[in-house]
Amino acid sequence: MAGGSTQAEDSITGINVTPLVDITLVLLIIFMVTAKLIVSQSLPLDLPKAANGQDIQMVFSVELHANGDTVVNGKKLDKDEAVLPLAKEELARTPDLRAVIRADTTVQHGRVIKVLDLLKQGGVTKIAFGVSPIAPEPGAVAGGTGAAPAPAPSPPAPAPGK
Repeated sequence: MAGGSTQAEDSITGINVTPLVDITLVLLIIFMVTAKLIVSQSLPLDLPKAANGQDIQMVFSVELHANGDTVVNGKKLDKDEAVLPLAKEELARTPDLRAVIRADTTVQHGRVIKVLDLLKQGGVTKIAFGVSPIAPEPGAVAGGTGAAPAPAPSPPAPAPGK
């Protein structure tokens, strides 16, 4: 035999699967650990809980009106800074306090952030923003699965005069 190689040396008689399984398990563990780290870096959600007996959460309502008025739990305040002592007092009475900020659409963003910061300084950690639901348009399909109507075409631009 002129090449010096035999048939036994050229053929593979079997594949050892153990190293393949080991590598697969190591990769699986790496993906599981990294997925856990990625999920824990996201913002925590404050999901509502069912009200059972005594487990009713208190709501601390803060309303910011367009005319500059600040109303907390139905009581008008002289200035926004008065929210801080009220928040601390209410939090001392109710440790599971949830604050809801309802601001008029014309209220400046800076004022909303200022009240948000005052609530955080007062120790309130559960803060939500109140919104009004959008009323469905007449003829809209219930459940929101229907297609939205196409917007009306805009009138053509006037031709420049001579």
